[in-house]
Amino acid sequence: MPFRVEPDATFRDALRNQTGAAGRPLAGMWVCSGSPLVAEICAGAGLDWLLIDAEHSPNGLESILAQLQAVNGYPVQVMVRPPVNDTVLIKQYLDLGAQNLLIPMVNSAAEAEAAVAATRYPPHGVRGVGSALARASRWNRVPDYLPGASGTVSVTVQIESAAAVEAVAEILAVDGVDAIFLGPSDLAASMGVLGQQEHPDVRAAVEHCLAAAAAAGKPAGVNAFNPATAQHYLASGAAFVLVGADVALLARGSEALAASFVTPASGATPTSY
Repeated sequence: MPFRVEPDATFRDALRNQTGAAGRPLAGMWVCSGSPLVAEICAGAGLDWLLIDAEHSPNGLESILAQLQAVNGYPVQVMVRPPVNDTVLIKQYLDLGAQNLLIPMVNSAAEAEAAVAATRYPPHGVRGVGSALARASRWNRVPDYLPGASGTVSVTVQIESAAAVEAVAEILAVDGVDAIFLGPSDLAASMGVLGQQEHPDVRAAVEHCLAAAAAAGKPAGVNAFNPATAQHYLASGAAFVLVGADVALLARGSEALAASFVTPASGATPTSY
């Protein structure tokens, strides 16, 4: 007899449980290296959630699968971001066993509806049916996977443009959008202040979206590596945050080692490559 397998709780469930014993926002980090070993190290750090990124990181289907397997069993929520809001890619990510998706660059209610439809089997969506071949159903070892599949998936859409900010109320109203996530970097670029995530207009746009989410009764999160900024957005109602990244921690940590132990000879100019 095969083992009976039950799907993990989703990020949606974790956000709902904030009103329970935890009663606090969820803190997480980016996992961008493409390394299952690094993903596993991060999974055991004590954070609430991880975001495995494929939009700006060297991640394909095989490396995402390996990372999902590496972090499985750790008490941490795992979200995966595909590179684009694409029905075929979303199908593949779901079949790999990703239960929580962050869909980038969602600028309208129609685009949010398309993202949700890609995660639902007909007649409620357009997800292709291949559960017998897929890790998502543990190769049909999850009882009644097909009729209950939508309950095993959470959909968070990313608000990261001026157009998305204008449409945020309509995006939040889409059935099946469980949460929104604010990306200040791309938002700043779309507002004409590239690289200025702390610009007053960008912060005001983020705060507008946090207020809209609160009014809609849905959670909102934000990317904020600056601790003071993260605390500000948490105080403004953010339900979840990303406060670091594996590659950034490695870059800054290795630079600190070099600064402490590598001193150029007096008058010498460090070699540039």
